[in-house]
Amino acid sequence: MTEAAAAARASWADRLLPRSLRGRIMLTMAAGVLLSQTLGTAIWAWQLHDSALRDAREAAQQTARSASGAIRFFRDLPAQYRPIITEQLRTMGGTRFFVQVNRARVPLQAIEPSRLADTVTADVRSRLAGDLGRDAALEVAFVTPDAQPVTDDGRTLCDLPERWVEGSMLLRPRPAPLLLIQAEFEPSGWLLLATTMPDPYFLDNANPLTRDRLLLQGATLLTVLLLVLFVARGLTRPLQRLAGAANAFGTAMHPARVPETGTVELRGTARAFNEMQARIQRFVEDRERLFSSISHDLKTPIMRLKLRTELLDDEAVRADFHEDLDELDVMVKGALQSVKDSDIHENLAEVRLDRLVERLTDAARASGAPITLAVPPLTVMARPLALRRALGNLIDNGLRYGGRIEISAAVQGGHATIEIRDHGPGLPEASLEEIFEPYVRLEHGREAYREGSGLGLGIARRIAREHGGDVTLVNLPAGGLAARLSLPVGTATADAPA
Repeated sequence: MTEAAAAARASWADRLLPRSLRGRIMLTMAAGVLLSQTLGTAIWAWQLHDSALRDAREAAQQTARSASGAIRFFRDLPAQYRPIITEQLRTMGGTRFFVQVNRARVPLQAIEPSRLADTVTADVRSRLAGDLGRDAALEVAFVTPDAQPVTDDGRTLCDLPERWVEGSMLLRPRPAPLLLIQAEFEPSGWLLLATTMPDPYFLDNANPLTRDRLLLQGATLLTVLLLVLFVARGLTRPLQRLAGAANAFGTAMHPARVPETGTVELRGTARAFNEMQARIQRFVEDRERLFSSISHDLKTPIMRLKLRTELLDDEAVRADFHEDLDELDVMVKGALQSVKDSDIHENLAEVRLDRLVERLTDAARASGAPITLAVPPLTVMARPLALRRALGNLIDNGLRYGGRIEISAAVQGGHATIEIRDHGPGLPEASLEEIFEPYVRLEHGREAYREGSGLGLGIARRIAREHGGDVTLVNLPAGGLAARLSLPVGTATADAPA
């Protein structure tokens, strides 16, 4: 798979899947449970339908055999005895059918077609046609007992005496579908037979998606999701603490240890993070002490070399030595200042950016420096001294190399951004990142200000990144350079103007 295809696939997955681990675990488990329930229901439905179909076809053969016997009996019975036999069957029982002799065919109102019902009626019709003859006029259908007329004058089963139908069909408490058979046994003579199947509710019992089963599957899914939520919460909470500790490690001077709780794997991860955090902190502290000691110790031999150069008789050589030693002295002082500005031991506090910018520019504006302020009331959580040094370096650079500056601030795009715009010559595009490296100074910068050390921008960016933000430089289309210091919007709030 190419990198582009892998990136497209990852982007597609990120858009569809939940962003949190807890959400993805719950989605996966819900999909797994639903898939297993669907497959189980499909297999069970196939078995249930196959069993119901087999039982219904056997019952259809028995019912058709009894019906063909009744039809032949009435066909052979003398006409004068038919009312007597019909009355006896209704009052005395002894047959599974409700029997009605009509002078005309009664219209049948069949229920909605289904595979099972159609199979039963087809089997009954086929058996009756085989017993009575293929040319016999037959009608077979499943009907609902409430609205189906059973006499040629339009009466329904509900209009008949209850004793006539209680032995051959089920009307209470829930009416069961009736198998209704009509056969013309003589001209202008139709025999109507109505009965229920041996399993009256066989059509409902063959349905796998009954309300009870859906409720059972819903309860199973809900139970699994609750258990998964409990487990996922226990798994993700230590990871959230670990992520918070990792984020705080970049901003806190002495970050707290991550609690070593949870499963064996999570405890091992927390323990490894705590050990890594301690090793990094020891390394940084040792590096700062070593760098500070070396830079401080270099000041004494530099001073001695300066004194010794005064003993040189050659004016040109003495001037060259002084120039090199001055440059070395500036570098040592810059290194010490870099360590001092980066090693800031203070806690986070609320800082009003508008007031901080005003304080940083008061002296320059009082002396007539062309500075324009457009900073609304804005509060950020930051280290006050560190943020002061970062903004001070950017403002000094703008005044030093750009002549006049304009300072503005806004909360947008997920960040609170302070922009210091100057009206200088700008920077080559290739140098916009290089200029942040220690001791890097461009030619026009050295010409404008020879005493600089090339550390101010690097210090400002390092401080901003320790706060979770950044410092970037942008050449503006209208000319000049914009230095933008940004902080995450989670650490900034806009205040209402007084």
